[in-house]
Amino acid sequence: EVQLVESGGALVQAGGSLRLSCAASGFTFEHFDIGWFRQAPGKEREGVSCIPSVSDEDTYYSDSVSGRFTISRDNAKNTVYLQMNNLKSEDTAVYYCAATFGADGCYVHSYDYWGQGTQVTVSS
Repeated sequence: EVQLVESGGALVQAGGSLRLSCAASGFTFEHFDIGWFRQAPGKEREGVSCIPSVSDEDTYYSDSVSGRFTISRDNAKNTVYLQMNNLKSEDTAVYYCAATFGADGCYVHSYDYWGQGTQVTVSS
């Protein structure tokens, strides 16, 4: 059974940092593309950052987080991280980890497996 478990969400002040983790199990992690998505109240879920299974392919960052967030993966630990720096109030959302084999982009519809999400709240 595929499982993705997010952790690390919290309440933080604007300008602060958080590191989200996504622990995966039930599939061959190193072969799967992994993405972080978020959904704010009243808004659609959106791609934040995605990291491919193949190291020589590019990672993706949305314009709104580029330069502030960093995605990384540790295949030995079956874990993906999202380091979030200089957080802004508009980063407030539920953050989801997702996995798929052979994603065609960092799109919600491209990902097959989803975690339950972790809440990030940034106070201004």
